[in-house]
Amino acid sequence: YHVSRAGKDAKKLLTMMPGEFLNFTFDERGKINTLIYEYSETETLIITRKSDDDYTSMIATADVYSKPTFAQGEIESSFWNAGIKAGMTDNKIMELADIFGWDIDFAMEIRAGDTFNVMYEERYVNGDFIGFGDILAAEFVNQGEVFQAIRHTDGSYYAPNGRSMKKSFLRAPVNFRYISSNFTKKRYHPVQKRWKAHRGTDYAAPTGTPVVAAGKGRVIKSTYDKFNGHHVFIQHGDRYVTKYLHFSKRKVKNGEIVKQGQVIGLLGSTGMSSGPHLHYEFLVDGVHRNPRTVTLPKAEPIDKNEKNAFMQLTEQRLVLLNNNKRIMLASIN
Repeated sequence: YHVSRAGKDAKKLLTMMPGEFLNFTFDERGKINTLIYEYSETETLIITRKSDDDYTSMIATADVYSKPTFAQGEIESSFWNAGIKAGMTDNKIMELADIFGWDIDFAMEIRAGDTFNVMYEERYVNGDFIGFGDILAAEFVNQGEVFQAIRHTDGSYYAPNGRSMKKSFLRAPVNFRYISSNFTKKRYHPVQKRWKAHRGTDYAAPTGTPVVAAGKGRVIKSTYDKFNGHHVFIQHGDRYVTKYLHFSKRKVKNGEIVKQGQVIGLLGSTGMSSGPHLHYEFLVDGVHRNPRTVTLPKAEPIDKNEKNAFMQLTEQRLVLLNNNKRIMLASIN
């Protein structure tokens, strides 16, 4: 009881999970002198007795040593496989895709011969490896076009010219690991058994796969009909509308304001559909456009007061990234 009232830090005890440990020291009477709870790899709760009924608590934070590590690869079969081959964890592969997700549709645009080069942190406490930290700099070459991103001190990623990697719209509203048809103006409809206009992109994936809003906006339609199944339309400002068809379940309502990346529904095969997939459409001024190639509004630049510091950081990290590329190429040759 007294231990639980040892200050606000002691509330960490309420978050304990089965299998975690507490360490105690006792005095000669069997009363608790100290309680130690290592609740993360870097933080420890320490509760100490001041008197019989009075305890105090504090959080001790370990010093973390970080050093850069590198991974690079060339896509042969898929980006995911290339990332694994390069020694990256699942999380790091997804983080890299997220950084470039405003410029590249990782489900549809990746080609054999594309390359990536990434620098990220390895973290140590008392000489022991505790995990990987943030991606510090990265380069992705997609169909010959070079994309680079640098992590700034504010935790955001910017291109070397200081433009934010975040843009008004994501290139794809589903996880990149699933692939389906390209954008075409005509296709053979598998249900209606005829050729018809195909004004969007189909992403095949298992039923229940989360689908996210490509950009911030207002839901102007969330309903069901026999053709589109469960579907959602979102208005983004005055010029843009995105449409998402064939959900198994809708997660938003008419009039709701949604954020970019917010889950708006679960992929399915409702309506006139031959199998589980998302049919995604992107309209500009009422005209259907290819969401993977349409020119999007320019990203916001870095704060002008931060730009000089960012440019220095960019130069340093790109030198390290390029040096690693040369070292890796030399080792291969």
